[in-house]
Amino acid sequence: MLKAVPRLTRVPHVGSRMSKTCNLAALAKFHRASGAACQKAAHKSHDLPPMPPCDFKPLKHQGMSKQRMIEIRKLNCHPMTMKVTSYKSPVFIHQGHMQWLWDTDSKRYLDFFAGVATVSVGHCHPKVTAVAVAQMKRLWHTTCIYVTPPLQEYCEKLASLLPDPLKVVYLTNSGSEANDLAMLMARLHTGNHDIITLRGSYHGGSPQTMALTSNSAYKYPVANGGCTTTMCPDVFRGPWGGSHCRDSPVQTIRTCDCPQGQCMANDKYIGQLDETFATSLPSRVAAFFAEPIQGVGGAVQYPKDYLKQAYQRVRERGGVCIADEVQTGFGRTGSHFWGFQGHEVMPDIVTMAKGIAGGFPMGALVTTPEIAAAFSKGAHFNTYGGNPMACSIASSVLDVMKEDGTQQNSLVVGTYLLTELAKLRDKHEIIGDVRGKGLQIGVEMVEDKVSRTPLSPAAMNDIFEETKDMGVLIGKGGVYGQNFRVQPPMCVTKDDADYFLAVFDRSIQNYMDRR
Repeated sequence: MLKAVPRLTRVPHVGSRMSKTCNLAALAKFHRASGAACQKAAHKSHDLPPMPPCDFKPLKHQGMSKQRMIEIRKLNCHPMTMKVTSYKSPVFIHQGHMQWLWDTDSKRYLDFFAGVATVSVGHCHPKVTAVAVAQMKRLWHTTCIYVTPPLQEYCEKLASLLPDPLKVVYLTNSGSEANDLAMLMARLHTGNHDIITLRGSYHGGSPQTMALTSNSAYKYPVANGGCTTTMCPDVFRGPWGGSHCRDSPVQTIRTCDCPQGQCMANDKYIGQLDETFATSLPSRVAAFFAEPIQGVGGAVQYPKDYLKQAYQRVRERGGVCIADEVQTGFGRTGSHFWGFQGHEVMPDIVTMAKGIAGGFPMGALVTTPEIAAAFSKGAHFNTYGGNPMACSIASSVLDVMKEDGTQQNSLVVGTYLLTELAKLRDKHEIIGDVRGKGLQIGVEMVEDKVSRTPLSPAAMNDIFEETKDMGVLIGKGGVYGQNFRVQPPMCVTKDDADYFLAVFDRSIQNYMDRR
């Protein structure tokens, strides 16, 4: 019988019909370099291998000094801009090409965070850049009150990538805005108000989506009610979990004796959802929001059948099911083009942004004709949504994804990364968990594997900083800031992965030696 774990030192984190699964053997060709072929290694440290080569030559920075940029950032930019600046010694980015970034001193970095999982096909991909330049010469902006070819062309192309009846597209400028609209459409369609979300989730920072987001770092003391959280089915940090729970090449270090085909951890977490329905919600609800894999929360994965059973319960209570694909969409998980397909569920609304246009500001909501009709009872206008520039770029990004095989590359390189990171987990006491699918990867850091106490912010920052100093950029996340996020552009290669692994291993070992 699967048992609940003892109380942790800190509060535990409680809280497809379209694509075929890719064949790993058939995709071995993606181990070769597919992004930039970029010149000699620019950075070495101790016994690290050389940085993968790159033949792209960036322009020399001739603009404002670093000192002056920081002065202006502190004086004229909102204090929040300085607060969210990464690193004790910030990176001054000057130029990018595919998986590479250069700072104002011409130092090269391997980007393993992709502008927060946004630069899907690579920085300044030549084909996408050419389309952007051509559209800029033709037409920048008119708004959707006029009919422009790029909007219709893109909506048709995007809708073709989603299963029936998800065929109605509304274009926005960001993921927060798409989720705002999803909340509104759900409430209008159902006539209900209450929305359920998972603890540790992130669905945006607008006043409306802040109610969905369940991470105190992103919340303010303002009125934004109507959302109820339920326990996150986190099989590593949550009270229940085992060694066969999640759809990933890597499982937790926890053990269980569940019978074949049964996950008792899933049953426990579904029991918590039932308890939420019984105690915290009316008999009818508007919606259930969930990321197929949590992003800001640290690539948290759920038991394999959790979403399937959660969707069933929500629909029994009159609600619609919303898949937030802002980070998992467009092939990042490797096995499928959309994250929800890996859970074998059919959402009623899908929201997306980030990788949709490879870094150009854009978001989208796709839903059914029936739900869309409810929204048409009033009038809603978006000045920039569906503008010709965004639509042309996003259309080109979809073309490049197909031509370059980015989904397949995510599967192959991502699976390799996960299995190699699992070896580092077994090597280092402070790596508690490695999880994810494709190039949506999280590494949870702990003081030790027994207590699973989150690694301290100071220790996280030391490793984070040293990884950057050795030429690799990654992200951080998690409710306690205890996760490293690995979400590179989907053009990275196995050689890039090897360099990241060597740098990450060295950074952790250096920290352990100092400790």
